[in-house]
Formats: sequence, structure tokens, C-alpha cells
Amino acid sequence: MTHHYQQISPHVFIMHAEHETDRPILAAIAGERRTLLMDAGNSPAHAELFRRELKRRGVRMPEILALTHWHWDHTFGMQVWNLPVVAHAETSRALTSLSGLDWSDGCLLDLIRQGTINEESAADIWKEFGGNRDIRIVEPDILFQGRISFDLGGVVCEMIHVGGDHSADSCILHVREDRVLFLGDALGPSVYGGPRKYTSAAFLQLLSVAYGYNAQWYVESHGVPMSGEEFRSDLAGWEKLARIVEAFGHDRERVVHEMKAFLQCDELPKDLLQGLDYFMAGRANMV
Repeated sequence: MTHHYQQISPHVFIMHAEHETDRPILAAIAGERRTLLMDAGNSPAHAELFRRELKRRGVRMPEILALTHWHWDHTFGMQVWNLPVVAHAETSRALTSLSGLDWSDGCLLDLIRQGTINEESAADIWKEFGGNRDIRIVEPDILFQGRISFDLGGVVCEMIHVGGDHSADSCILHVREDRVLFLGDALGPSVYGGPRKYTSAAFLQLLSVAYGYNAQWYVESHGVPMSGEEFRSDLAGWEKLARIVEAFGHDRERVVHEMKAFLQCDELPKDLLQGLDYFMAGRANMV
């Protein structure tokens, strides 16, 4: 497996996502006085790779860890870092509820049954950790509600709680001087506790928050960093789909018709058809 690292701006260094076991992007934001780590990695092995690379490149080691949300792939590497952890109060609550579990196969099955995780996550945890799962949940040290700022010396990071379908505790991280916006998984559909779904109004609201930063780089945790222009272009179809669902969501055929007219095509692309299913599921949930 090749591991791809990149410095995307003067203060921001990232390790790219890997999809075999759902490893998200990890980022180090290095100021003159402090380095902040965004997300912990999905396992000690994942975290260790990034730690070694930071050391190899002479990047100041992180002194504080900020979590975008509680999901396993962003938090199960925490024990490697041994740092003060900053998280939204809901992130802390979710992690506390997982502490003390033995992570055996029976435990994973129970978590699936409860809707805490899904079968895909359980399979990825299996692949990442193998049969002997020494997973230690670290409970966050510093909790916030709306937003929190970090002055790292020459660069300020702000974490903002945005919520959304993917996870109610989702936060984004804005690196002000570098104009980099880390979105975590905030723009993703819900993945636990039922069918995957999007609420069109919540999605549009989040998009408008993201666009409001007018960032130079937009970084989603399981994607590749995009320029502002690429990001808008990548999400244009989704934004239009969400707007059409807002207007005609009671009538799937009408939504499909309007989207085909907008895209000037005979068949909707596969990703947008899947997106339509998510949005319709989100609508059904509201009724």
C-alpha cells in the first residue's frame, strides 16, 4: 500500500485518504509555537505512519489533537498520540459511550444491531485491526459547543460545529491564513442507524456555510483536496439535485426529469442517482 503525503499550503501538511480500510485524511497544521493535529487516524498503525512521516520531514510534532467527529475511522488511532484532545461535547459523549467495550466479534455485532455502526464499518475494523483488537478509546480533554479557536503562532485555526446528516457532532476546521477548509465528513449522508440518507435543506445549508469561507482549498476527509473552483464544480450537480428535491421531492419522476433537463442528458450519472435515493430517503424520514 503506498502512502501519499502532501504539503498543501505554508502551514498544512496532510496524509491522503486510503480506501481499503476507510482511512481518512489526517492533517498537521504547524504554526511557529504549536502544531495541531486534525483527527487521530483509524488505528494505531494509521496514526504511526503519519507520526513517522512528520518526524522524517522535520515538522514540529503535534501538541494538541482536534477531532472532526466521533466515528471510528477518525478516532481509533488516538492512543498513539498521547495528546490533549479537543472535541465537540457530543463527540465526547459518543466516545465515552464506547469506552470499556471489548471490541470482540460479538461486541461488533451488538453495535450493528443497535445502529451505532454498520456492517461496512465492522468489516473495515476487522480488516484494519485483524482478530486481536486492542482498541482503547481516549476520552477528550477539552470540550466546546459552538466554536473554538487555536492560535498556533502565525496561523489561527478555528473549529466550528456544523452538524448535518452524517453525524450530529460534525465540525469543520478553518485554517485562516492558509485559506484551507477541512470539512471532515460533514457533507456526507447519514451512515448509521438506518438507510443512508440526506436532508436536502441541511445539505444546502452546509454547502452555503462551506462556500461562505471562499477557501483556496476544500478538503473532505475521504476525498482529495480541491481548489475552490474544483469544489464548486464537483458539487454543482449535487447542489442542483438538492434544490430540485426541495421543490419537487414528493415526486421522484419530476425530480429525475428536472435533473435530466439541467444536465441535458438522457440518463442521470450513477452518483447522482444514488444521491437522489439518499435525498428521497431523507424526505421520507421527515414525513
